[in-house]
Amino acid sequence: MTLEITSKVAEIDAHIIDVLRHRVGKDERAAKPHDWYTATCLALRDVVIDRWMESTRKTYDEGGKRVYYLSLEFLIGRLLRDALSNLGLTREMEKALASHGFDLAALEELEPDAALGNGGLGRLAACFMESLASLDIAAYGYGIRYVNGMFRQRIDDGWQVELPETWLSHGNPWEFDRRESAYMIGFGGEVIDNGDGVEWHPHEKVEANAVDTPVVGYKGKRVNTLRLWTANPLDPIRLDAFNAGDHAGALAEQVRADALVRVLYPADSTPAGQELRLRQEYFFTSASIQDIVRRHAQYHGDVRTLPDKAAIQLNDTHPSVAVAELMRLLVDVHGLEFNEAWEVTKRTVGYTNHTLLPEALESWPLPLFERLLPRHMQIIYAINSRVLREARKAGLDDRAIAAISLIDEGGERRVRMANLAFVGAHSINGVAALHTELMKGTVFADLHALYPTRINNKTNGVTPRRWLQQCNPRLVGVIKDAIGDAFLDDAEKLSELNALADDAALGERIAEVKRANKVALAGHIKQLTGTRIDPDALFDVQIKRIHEYKRQLLNLVETVALYDQIRSHPERDWTPRVKIFGGKAAPSYHNAKLIIKLANDIARRVNSDPSVGGLLKVVFVPNYNVTLAERIIPAADLSEQISTAGMEASGTGNMKFALNGALTIGTLDGANIEIKDRVGDDNIVIFGLTADEVAQTRENYNPRAVIESSRELQQAISAIASGVFSPDDPQRYAGLMGGLYDSDWFLVAADFDAYHAAQRGVDKRWENQAAWRASAIRNIANVGWFSSDRTIGEYARDIWGV
Repeated sequence: MTLEITSKVAEIDAHIIDVLRHRVGKDERAAKPHDWYTATCLALRDVVIDRWMESTRKTYDEGGKRVYYLSLEFLIGRLLRDALSNLGLTREMEKALASHGFDLAALEELEPDAALGNGGLGRLAACFMESLASLDIAAYGYGIRYVNGMFRQRIDDGWQVELPETWLSHGNPWEFDRRESAYMIGFGGEVIDNGDGVEWHPHEKVEANAVDTPVVGYKGKRVNTLRLWTANPLDPIRLDAFNAGDHAGALAEQVRADALVRVLYPADSTPAGQELRLRQEYFFTSASIQDIVRRHAQYHGDVRTLPDKAAIQLNDTHPSVAVAELMRLLVDVHGLEFNEAWEVTKRTVGYTNHTLLPEALESWPLPLFERLLPRHMQIIYAINSRVLREARKAGLDDRAIAAISLIDEGGERRVRMANLAFVGAHSINGVAALHTELMKGTVFADLHALYPTRINNKTNGVTPRRWLQQCNPRLVGVIKDAIGDAFLDDAEKLSELNALADDAALGERIAEVKRANKVALAGHIKQLTGTRIDPDALFDVQIKRIHEYKRQLLNLVETVALYDQIRSHPERDWTPRVKIFGGKAAPSYHNAKLIIKLANDIARRVNSDPSVGGLLKVVFVPNYNVTLAERIIPAADLSEQISTAGMEASGTGNMKFALNGALTIGTLDGANIEIKDRVGDDNIVIFGLTADEVAQTRENYNPRAVIESSRELQQAISAIASGVFSPDDPQRYAGLMGGLYDSDWFLVAADFDAYHAAQRGVDKRWENQAAWRASAIRNIANVGWFSSDRTIGEYARDIWGV
């Protein structure tokens, strides 16, 4: 150990002891592991704060443009290891803690996952925030500080049970209250003419308070801010009501405010649930826009220059009310004429679309929207009148004009939030090449015809720091020995591995790392579920949000077919396989929850059947989150990316798996297409209908005929439907399987035979381990382009102008 490192270790050690004594309040001899964890975080946080302040001063001194990223989710995961790694202090911290008998990795396990997101949308936002800091781009992320997040998933008798996530029960050492950043958020009331303009007088008000978390970039060159909002009532308790005996009613305002920040995606199957969602979205968006405009006015004066100093990016439709809120502030508070404010708004706002699913393109019942946000409804009507006049002037027909309108007049009148975001932004981007083209031709076809230059593509990426360097350090060591460490600064330098893809020695070393990761995961799964799995089997993994379009059901039906074939043909040379599933289903999504139960029922039957020996195991890992992904992805051999073509916007799990040396089995959907183009046809397993073929198939689709023409598919569906896997309730899956016969919107049956054949092809590939390893290396080598650094660089150049 060099003198410099020794000195650094001693400095860190002294700092931790000082924090332990004076801020945690414990003597080092009496301190428990959680005390050491807190002291470690706070000591590291002190280093981060200095960089944070330097970054903030630099931004103000330079007077440059800032990026403001509005997202309802930020799935940031654990921060201790991330900050240590990006600051280059991991080794020194390990040595400092070891001198007191503590293992850094064990202390890292004490950090709860921040319950601030659910799926790919939130994890993308986290990757983007890290890349913004790593690329030295000044940025704020804006979201909600959820007290309980979505939910903690427990599996009881195979069923998903939703429990509150209590990640904040012992505080959060990474956050800072900013009591000076507080904004009034209004709901309801009326709009009054005051002669020179109008004033909105909300009936109900709540205060949004900022809580800041530092986001450390690679090598600590910049620390940006993730600003999350918490809600407080203006009057937390009505003492008159309390003293009169109405103890619960006296706290009604506190409860109403608390509901805004309690849960991510409250179930919207009831009118009350819909209203809470709209309230949440407006609450965090209004606070964020007020904060942005206040900062600009304070430091730059004239709000007309906002587009020169601020780039506001809306992450999907959730914050799209920002368009109306920014207009309200510019017109009602700062006195701009409507047309001038409209130009400022459009030049400032960008919108990222993440879905082609109509139900995910949010719309709100017009009476609900107008009751909660009456001034915004007026502004939306005014915007709509301008847009529709443009459409008529451009020669669009009545059908196109109806599709463009911000108000859906068909049936129940609704406010179309995606249309609002589209017309109020200068840039609308998709997140993969196919997705962007489909946007132009489907959900936004008419808006694209009216504004043909606004849609552009920005294929998603993932941060290689967390998803390679931190989660798979042994693989990083092997790569460094092979090609040097330039790839740590530029992930595209991984391409130098291509020249060594057929090197047997390198293949062996990477295979050794993979097996070590599989052994570690097998131990963790045994601890979590009690199931023993063989690390020498092929680890076949599908971990993501449970949704019918992602087709976990296709995987499960094929698993049943494989199970049946192994039992029927024990003489064949089967490839040992472990099927690993993980993911959460929305609490009110019946079929998704039933798919989780099916996975567990299949696992119970298959794993206890001696006739399949060790040839097939099925595991559903509960409470899937970022930390679990960091364990599972480095251990995966096969990555399941099997969504119905044309329905997955991009995917980012596909990128993480390939970066860690897993082969992809998937459809030509989302970013799978671009991954195939990068890694080569021989190093990915593609099957099934294309997006165009999906559209054609649906026109005259007869799923019953397809099922009856496939022996394996028919037998598997029959076994599931008849109760083979649910003897306690033989009818449990009759409806789910009946849906495949009757409609099969997600084309499980149509793609089954191709998928089944592709999986048997995977078995054959696995037999030739040298070739498999070469393909794994080519995946690692060629997916460096899918770094979020590249994606953010494109946003900065093409959309934000920073």
